[in-house]
Amino acid sequence: MAGWTVESPQRLTVDGPVTRLDVRLVSGRLNVVAADGPTRIDVTQVGRRPVLIDHADGRLSIRQERGRSWSDVLRWFRMFHRYPRVDVSVAVPADVLADLGLVAGSLVASGLRRQTRAHVTSGQITLMGLRGNTTAHITSGPVEALGVRGDLSLETVSGEVIIADSAAERVRARTVSGAITCDLDNPRHSEIQLTTISGSITVRVREDSDLAVQLQTAAGRITSGFPQVRASTFPQSNCAGVIGAGNGKLWASATSGSIALLARAVDHDGEELP
Repeated sequence: MAGWTVESPQRLTVDGPVTRLDVRLVSGRLNVVAADGPTRIDVTQVGRRPVLIDHADGRLSIRQERGRSWSDVLRWFRMFHRYPRVDVSVAVPADVLADLGLVAGSLVASGLRRQTRAHVTSGQITLMGLRGNTTAHITSGPVEALGVRGDLSLETVSGEVIIADSAAERVRARTVSGAITCDLDNPRHSEIQLTTISGSITVRVREDSDLAVQLQTAAGRITSGFPQVRASTFPQSNCAGVIGAGNGKLWASATSGSIALLARAVDHDGEELP
């Protein structure tokens, strides 16, 4: 077992394999990236409280010392000015199991291939090029997923959800108050579920997609760029139809907000047009 107490900016190299990464920070910035070679940790900013790092049996733990249990953090959430802001970057193997938590600040994860869980209370989450199972939850702030494949689940209470250049087999995006914007390039048999209570939904898929589509809004307007997906009643609160063979499923629901389904053009060889 190896352990470090980091009280000033420092770069560390971890000897031995890392198969699991657990991070719990209070306030600051966390960047986790997949990279070849040994696991490396770069702490570029430390406040009054040190960062504690432990490595044992393939598990790497990084946490910000706070003198209280993690469950108590939300009780003093309003008093962040008393606690240190940290800046931590971690380079790990792509197949690591990552469980990342930050109370306030910015969290970025990129290149991981197995399972990634990200949780931020207030701030921003950015996910890039992930594979496997990806789950992200943020209470206040936006979450972005760029080029993510596999199984993707995103949730915000108050904040925007943005998904771009995605070929995820399963997409679940939900926000209580905020918009959902998706640009999807999905494989066959994909399942896409988009839900917002108060906000709009904009989703764009390839014009040669194979999707059974169901769009619903309680108080809003539905527009569709596919002639196969049209409203059966007026006003347009419910639209349904089948694009291509309909092997996949796209379901979008907004309680208070509009829904727009857009078509992305492709040429005869299946390449996207500018």
